[in-house]
Amino acid sequence: MEKTSTRKAQILAIDAGGTMTDTFIIDDNGDFVVGKAQSTPEDESIGLLNSARDALTYWDTTVEAEFPKLLAGVYSGTAMLNRLVSRNGRKVGLIVNKGMEDFHRMGRAIQAYLGYSYSDRLHLNTHRYDPPLVPREWTRGVTERVDIFGNVVIPLYEHEVEGAVQELLDQDVEAIVISLLHSYKYPAHERKIRDIATETMKKAGKEIPIFASVDYYPVRKESHRTNTTIIEAYAADPSRETLIKINDMLQEHGSTFDLRVMASHGGTISTQANELARTLVSGPIGGVVGAKYLGEELGIPNIACSDIGGTSFDMALITQGDLSINSSPDMARLVLSLPLVAMDTVGAGAGSYVRIDPNFKSLTLGPDSAGSKVGVCYPEGGVTTVTVSDCHVVLGLINPDNFLGGEVKLDPERAYEAVKTQIAEPLGLSVEDAAYGVIDLLESQLRNYLESMILGKGYSPSQYVCFSYGGGGPLHTAGYTKGLGFEDVLVPAWAAGFSAFGCGAADFEYRYDKTLDINVDDRAGDDVKLKAGIELQGAWDELMEKVAAEFEKNNFDRNDVDFRLYFRMQYQGQLNDLEIEAPIKSLKSVSDFEALVEAFEETYTRVYAKAAKSPELGYSITGAIIRGIVEVAKPKIPKEPLLGEKPSGDAFLGQRNVYWKGEWIKANIWEMEKLNPGNKVGAFSILESPATTFVIPPGFEAYLDEHRIFHLKEL
Repeated sequence: MEKTSTRKAQILAIDAGGTMTDTFIIDDNGDFVVGKAQSTPEDESIGLLNSARDALTYWDTTVEAEFPKLLAGVYSGTAMLNRLVSRNGRKVGLIVNKGMEDFHRMGRAIQAYLGYSYSDRLHLNTHRYDPPLVPREWTRGVTERVDIFGNVVIPLYEHEVEGAVQELLDQDVEAIVISLLHSYKYPAHERKIRDIATETMKKAGKEIPIFASVDYYPVRKESHRTNTTIIEAYAADPSRETLIKINDMLQEHGSTFDLRVMASHGGTISTQANELARTLVSGPIGGVVGAKYLGEELGIPNIACSDIGGTSFDMALITQGDLSINSSPDMARLVLSLPLVAMDTVGAGAGSYVRIDPNFKSLTLGPDSAGSKVGVCYPEGGVTTVTVSDCHVVLGLINPDNFLGGEVKLDPERAYEAVKTQIAEPLGLSVEDAAYGVIDLLESQLRNYLESMILGKGYSPSQYVCFSYGGGGPLHTAGYTKGLGFEDVLVPAWAAGFSAFGCGAADFEYRYDKTLDINVDDRAGDDVKLKAGIELQGAWDELMEKVAAEFEKNNFDRNDVDFRLYFRMQYQGQLNDLEIEAPIKSLKSVSDFEALVEAFEETYTRVYAKAAKSPELGYSITGAIIRGIVEVAKPKIPKEPLLGEKPSGDAFLGQRNVYWKGEWIKANIWEMEKLNPGNKVGAFSILESPATTFVIPPGFEAYLDEHRIFHLKEL
């Protein structure tokens, strides 16, 4: 990218990983630079500052010059998730119904095996039980009971609450969570306990935060709701300090915006947000949001997203421009009540370990990986098991002198010896054939994962455009899309920083959900439909106030907010509901209710089949959702003039020997940044960039369009 000091930086997107912090800085022309630096977990603002300085050297400018020009900044990171996975959070106390003190530990009887393969689920010696976030000794029960309809069966025994709170305070808990059965139907008891707890603390001269589940996640499924509220107290609220520190650092360097954080539902929220646990997972979601934004700009409604990093292959489908939202996902081996962009993830990436199964003498990949240490080829050592990246080096696909733009020099000899002793000799193969076999196996597995995800949802790859991104994506795009028949295969030139780009493209959005249980029979009269509509509208009004209050924290008036109404509906008696955007702005009449039913049935026939419609069962409205969105600055998609099919001579870097399908062949090496829109590059070619490598093998050619997006075509 050309160097100039006349840039006007607009958007800062941050992806703070466990090892590296990436910054993606976008200017007013939509041009961007990517910076990298070591993460600094003790104070993430230091790694962020170093990464931003690295990015801005490409524009011959500085943080001090550019930060005051920024209009927006978005953060995504793994600190909160790492705190949760490593069980390094606050000491939390839990108040539940008397007699239900063990339900948190039971984990809905599925947390014991979440994340394990079928064989590991069967054998006790191959898996472990994670300790609960709140152990039994920090859990207290109080007498009360509300039934599933929200009727009080046993009133709250208020005299028990003070003793329970005092016992938890005596054990020096640092936060208290309150979660009662069916409180989403009848919130008064949880709020009463909260108020009594506040008074008890005043008497005791202590002040710790209290988290009542109804104030955060008023939804059904008590294990999911309790886990999520505990995470709010255990990991999310402590992470707020990190975010405030980053925000303060940005403002010390001249920025004037409030930092936003990538949230699980695909929007961004403020660091001051009430429900901060929504930011628990953000990195992979950024890529899907970026793909949705790019698809909208290019007029592509159906997208298969595929992201290869060092540790995983993340997949998601965007159909008719919509992301699918999972309202009860699991994460870190916990069931949760967070609206999460639906994704499939498998432990197969560029850093995945390669081993030979001792029983069957067959190759196995992952699911564990070397992560940032790349492989045995990493110069600082520390990795002894062969990884996929070692095989890339042996085959000549990766330039060992150009990893991270030459900052890290990989060791091809160590990679060769490791592949030889660990893979080739045990299998009786040459080193090159063994390495090629690993890549072939990886790509065929990824192809199967991608195809099964699409076919499993009732679609065909021919209906979708595949977007390939992530640092490792372009290395394998041809291999895992081969023969699937996608409408098109797109690889953005900024693939390595695509998740950070997606963070910059995300809306400033708050989303609130509320569980409902409204049933309307198929032959119900207008009075029943209108009553159901009034109840749904009441829930929307309540959630709208919550959303408006969040935006007010950032000085946005409710008139600035675009409120979008959503609902969840299913046929009565069915197990799965669908989330649908309401085709109305408010529900005032029977015809408005019927418009909701029509929208549900239209979506139902698209997700399942027209023949599956079952209106005779009647309808259940299972949830109300409000999404509030405020317009913010977003990256522009590059648009450059087309300059002909033939690449310019200065983009050509020479040739390199590459081992492919049993023979050494000469590959043309190109500098990705120097290719011009309109250029076509045929096989065998390798396009090199500081942060990624794009392989164009025999049977393929790539075309670079005016948006700096490569179209990979199978010949």
